[in-house]
Formats: sequence, C-alpha cells, structure tokens
Amino acid sequence: MPEFKSSSRPNNEPSRLLLPTVLLALFVLPISIAGAAIALPAISADLGHSPGPLQWVVNGFNVAFAVSTLIWGAAAARLGYKRTFMIGALIMAGGSLVSVFSMSLISLDVGRVLSGIGAGAIATGGTALLSSSYSGAARTRAFALLGTVVGLGLAAGPTISGVVVELAGWRAVFAVATIIAGLALAAGAGLRVSKAAIPHANAKLIDFSPLRNRLFLAIVLVPVAGSIAYVSILTYLPVALSAVLDMEAAQAGLFMLPLTLPVLVAPLVASILVQKVRWISTIVIINISLLLLIAGDLGMLLLGQDVPLAFFALPMIALGFGWGLPLGLIDGDALAAVPEEMSGEAAGVLNFLRLGSEALSVAAYGAATSALLVMSISDPEIANRISAGWNGAPADYAAAFHIVVTGMAVLTAIFALAINMLYRSHLRSLKQPRLQLNA
Repeated sequence: MPEFKSSSRPNNEPSRLLLPTVLLALFVLPISIAGAAIALPAISADLGHSPGPLQWVVNGFNVAFAVSTLIWGAAAARLGYKRTFMIGALIMAGGSLVSVFSMSLISLDVGRVLSGIGAGAIATGGTALLSSSYSGAARTRAFALLGTVVGLGLAAGPTISGVVVELAGWRAVFAVATIIAGLALAAGAGLRVSKAAIPHANAKLIDFSPLRNRLFLAIVLVPVAGSIAYVSILTYLPVALSAVLDMEAAQAGLFMLPLTLPVLVAPLVASILVQKVRWISTIVIINISLLLLIAGDLGMLLLGQDVPLAFFALPMIALGFGWGLPLGLIDGDALAAVPEEMSGEAAGVLNFLRLGSEALSVAAYGAATSALLVMSISDPEIANRISAGWNGAPADYAAAFHIVVTGMAVLTAIFALAINMLYRSHLRSLKQPRLQLNA
C-alpha cells in the first residue's frame, strides 16, 4: 500500500504527556479482555457457572466496546477528542470498580458492560487525538508505539492476570484495570491538544461514509480477520488449556507467552521493514500476517493430540506474529485514507469493525464450543462446567475446539481473499483516467 503523508498542520503543539497518557489508557483495554477470560474458572467457582451470564463476563465488555465505539466516533467530533477520552477513562474506572465488588454474575456483567462503554470512548477519543495532533514521521511513530503498547497489553494480559488470580483472586484482575484507568484520567486532566481536536457540530450520529473508500475498507478488514483468527484464541485458550490439560490459571498464563510475546516486537519490526526495505509495503506485511494467522489456527489442531507442548508452541508463535505485524500500521494508514476532519468518525468506524468483530468472534467461539459440548456430553450441567474450563471431559472439549478453530481458519482465508480483491480494485481505480467535462 502507498505511504500516506498528512499535510503539515498549523495547529498548536500538543502536550508532551499526550502520547504517554493515551498509550497508558489504551494499555488497559487488551488486559481487560484477556484478564477476564483467564479468570473465568475462578469466577465460575465463586459466582456460579450459568453459561449465559458467565460468557457475558467476557462478551459484555466486547459487545459494549464494539457498539459504543460507533456512537463515540460521532460524539468525539461533537464533544472534542480529549473530553471523549476523559469520559471514557472515568466510565472505565467506574465499571471496573463495580466488577471488583460484584457479588453475582449479573452485577459483574453490568460492570463489564460499563467498562466496555468506557473502553469505546478511550479507544475512539485516544486514536483520534493521536491522528489530529501529530503528522508525518511523528504520526507514524505514534501509531507504531500504539501498536506496540496494545501488543504489550495482549502479551502481559494472560500472564499477569493468571498470576494475579492465583495470588490475589479474580477480583484483583479488575482492580488492576481500575487503577490504570484512574491514572490515565488523572494524567489527562491537564493535557493540551491541537486545534484539530476541538468539537465541531455538524458530525453525523453514525457515519459509515469512510467505507466507500475501497482502500480504507481493505485496511479495516485486516483487524477483522485478525479478530477471527487470533483474538478468540487469545481469549479462550486459557479455558481450553484448563479443560484439556488441567492447567491452573498461573500455569496457563505462562504457557500463553509464545502466543503473546511476538506481539511485543512484531509492530516495530513491520514498521522498520516498510520504511527501510523498498519492496516490502504494507500489503506485503498484511499478506504475510494473514498466512501466519491461517497456519496458526490450523496448528491449534495439535491440542489434545498427545504431542509435546513444545510443538504446540509453534502455531502459537505464528498466531502472535500474524496478529502483531500489521498492528502498528493499520490505524495510521486507515485514518490517513480519509479527510482530516473525519478522523473521529473514521476512528469510530475502524474501532467498531475491529472491536465488533472481536466481540462476535469471541461470542461465536463461546457459543459454538458450548453447543458442541452439550451435544457430546449428555449431562448439561457437566457440559456447562466443562465449557467454563473445568477439567473432566478433555477429549470432548478438544474435539469441539478442533471444529471451531478449523472454521476460524476457513473464515480468515475468505477475509484474506476479500482484502486483496479490494486492494487491487483500489489500484485499478488509481490508474483509470479522470473524465474531463467541458464547461
């Protein structure tokens, strides 16, 4: 894909604390997703294992995150990107605090939904702040760091959460999110932002117009494919490890490192390659990542096949690099493909598709696995416990897992085809001569 360069902006310089504050707030989002999943067995032991409310501990956050970003995209343009960001940090901290003190699955679900709404505002306002406050090389670096920080959250989430659950219980996982969101809220109070981040009143409530741009659409479908192939595995692999291999939370968190550590280095590696190697473009990085995601999902078929765990780590590494390579390129390229004044709306659409696909993928994994287990295990009570990660029918969970990951690989391949078709269509449109109309 071509390198996008924003025109220089005559706006005031943003605060030096802007970038670290936004990155701090964004760091809590992947931890909130991964941490809840690894805590599910402990939560079910404490609050019950009713399948619907238990799945909504994970899905409630994701669905609220995805739906709210669509509205926050337009709200950010009306309220201002900084105010949207600050409101999001406040709601995120409050929702996480509700989760900490929840005494039932229903109240925990309420806290998770509130946290998801706040996370949507953080993601939309924070991304738009970076896009409107930086330009040129500074903007490229900012989004590369954003990708790295999201990767750090993904990498640290399962491991930290597993240790925290073992040492302090599942409530401490949500306490960590409360503290980080609170710190971001305090740090953001005195931020100075660029003039491009101020409100404008003509924004539509819901604006999908950026999707008319085939390049923008191709770019935003990349994280959708990644959500299908990677985020579902990231979220529920600890549950699978508990159900199939009888791993404790801390052990499962450590075992997740081959899946998450590549995400730490992959965004910066991809950014350097695109800038330094002439023949490596963004589309090359994207296609490499898609191939790695498909291969990694198929490699998940090794779970429960009596193979050494070292071999199972190989597809995990492939998935980690597949997800991480385009992570620092997507946001910058997608927002650069639309007019500057549409940054808020475009960020909302981008995050809606990215996070909506995460929500749907995670929800579909949970629903499909639960349905397959109910079909294979005659006792629904036992099936629900196994679905929550209880060990007792490892062969049944492994069989359901194999069916689901095969479907994920097929869907990822379909999205890879669509992305390349859209990109080629965009290139053809650039080569077509413009019609000249006589006055």
